Amino acid sequence: MYIIKVKGVAKIPDYVQLRDEAFTLLAYFRVDRPDKSLEKIGLGEHAEYIMEIVRELPFGKIKKIDL
Repeated sequence: MYIIKVKGVAKIPDYVQLRDEAFTLLAYFRVDRPDKSLEKIGLGEHAEYIMEIVRELPFGKIKKIDL
C-alpha cells in the first residue's frame, strides 16, 4: 500500500491518498478527518499507525507501507 500526502491550496485542505500495489485509489481523506474513510476500507485498526506516518511524511512524497 502507498500513502501520498497532498498539500491543499487556499480554501482546499490537505489530503491523504491511500493506494494499493496497482496504484488504484483506495481512500482519499482530509488529514484532520481520517476515521470514517479508514473504517470504510477496513483499516480502522491501523488508523493510529497510518496517521503517524502521515504526520512525518512531507507533502508530495509517496511512501510504501506494509500492513
